[in-house]
Order: sequence, then structure tokens, then C-alpha cells
Amino acid sequence: MTETLFHAYMPLILWTSLGLSICRFLPQWLPRFLGRGLYWVGVPLELFVLARQSQLGNFNHDIGLPLLAPIITLGSLALGLMLVLLVLWRFKAYSHNPASFILAAILGNTGFVGLAIAPFLINSEALGWAVLYSVTHNVIGPYGLGVVVASYFSQSKSSTSWWMQLREVLTVPSLWAFIVGMLTQKVQFPQTIESGLQGSIGIVIASAFLLTGIRLAQLRGWKSIKPAFIPAIIKVCIIPLFVGLATTWLLGLSGDQRLAMVLMSGMPSAFAGLILAEEYNLDRDLIASSIIISTLLLLLMLPLWILMFG
Repeated sequence: MTETLFHAYMPLILWTSLGLSICRFLPQWLPRFLGRGLYWVGVPLELFVLARQSQLGNFNHDIGLPLLAPIITLGSLALGLMLVLLVLWRFKAYSHNPASFILAAILGNTGFVGLAIAPFLINSEALGWAVLYSVTHNVIGPYGLGVVVASYFSQSKSSTSWWMQLREVLTVPSLWAFIVGMLTQKVQFPQTIESGLQGSIGIVIASAFLLTGIRLAQLRGWKSIKPAFIPAIIKVCIIPLFVGLATTWLLGLSGDQRLAMVLMSGMPSAFAGLILAEEYNLDRDLIASSIIISTLLLLLMLPLWILMFG
């Protein structure tokens, strides 16, 4: 498992460190330009490729998969939202940047980290659960619920009406890229295009890590990092614990199917949260700090999840 984590985390460590080291030499407009580029081009491209590769129709051997995995995904998002609203009601310190707190606590990195780790920790029969969780989460989480939250609390305050938020969701480029990807699964592109699409994923991942490093370099010490512990703990510790207990007692899952749901629900805070913060001009510090804190927490929690729910 140590070797698996090393290979999964190496791009994160490499590109985030590069962002930290070169931040002082970059123009001030570059981070926002990079974030908006990921929102409008990079992430849609990644989801387009993911949709074309996701053989969701080939999971017929597992009758419960098409229904249970999306339900568990939605349940984990709803649970996270309830926990976050409870914390926001109880602790007024987060009331000045509720959007960033919500995004950091409920959106998980199920793609870059989750799908990189899952094949090494669960068997191939249960891998479909992890894939379907990631697909459902990416479509409904960051670019569904995440867009609604980000647009509502945007500092521009120009999109608080329900129809404006509906327009924001319906015009999210990632949503349409995923739909087009699903519809073109059986379309064979020329080999050069297929290779280019595959190679673009690495560029998107590197750019997301680089943006995280740049924003981390701009943090103001412990004052910026301290608020990130609560959303990180919610995301990596509390939500997967509830998912593990609920799937055991309510759904009767066990073994690698249950572990797949626990692992994916406990992935660290998503880079998509930082991308949304750049697009909607939210607090970047809290999300960038949560990404790092929750990623470090994952190293401590993985052995515990495997022991409890494996």
C-alpha cells in the first residue's frame, strides 16, 4: 500500500512543489487565468475522456451496482451538506466564507486520487463501484451542487435567484462534455486524436496541482491553515465513517464493495473546489489549505478504513 500511495501522490507532490517554488516569479493574473482555463477547458476535457472510457453498461454481473452506488454517492453528498450546515450554524467564524467551507468539506478528489488508489486496494469485481461513485460524484457534486453553492455565494452577488442558478448549472461545460462523451462512446476517433485526449489528462492533473501550489504559496501562515482542519476532518474522517456504518447496517454491504464506497467518500478535498473558487471569486485560502490537510489526513485514515471495512 505504501508503494501505491507513493505513485499516486508523486504527481501531487511534484507539481504542487513546483507551484510553491515559482509562485513569486509569476504574474498576479496567472492563477485566475489557470483556474478559469481548467474550468472551461481542462476539466471538461477530462470528463469527456472519462465518459468515453466508463463502460457503465458492462457491470451487469453486479445487479446492485447501477442503483446502489449512485444512491450512496448522493447520500454522502447530502450527509456532508448537513454536517457543514450544522457547523456553520454552530461556529460563526466560518460565516464570512461559507461557500469555500462547503466546497472543501463535501467535494472529494475521487478522480485524481480516488481512481488512482482504488485498483490497488479493492478487487476488480468491486472496482465498478468506485468508478460509478466517481462518475456520479463528479457530475452531481462539483459541477452540480458545487456550481449552485459557488454561484449563490459569489462575491458578485448577481446570481442568487433560482433561475440564474439553474442557468449556471445547465451551462456548466463539464456537464455537457460528460454527456457528449457518453454519447460518443462507440465512435472511434483517429489514433492521433485518441492519443492526444489521453495525454491531455496528464496536463489537466499537472495544471490542477500547479494551481494548488501557487495558492498555497500565497497563504498567510498558520492563520490561513488553521480554519482548514474542520472541513478536512469532515471530508476524510466523519463522512466515510458514516458511509461505512450505513452501508453495513442499512444496505448489508461487506468486503470490497463496502470498502470501495468508504474509500471514495473519504477522498481528500477536491481540486474542483479551488477551480470553482477561481471562477466565482471565492476564498481560495481555505480550499487550498483543506486540500493539503485532507490529503495528509488520508495517509493516516486509509489503514483504518481497510481494517474496519475491508
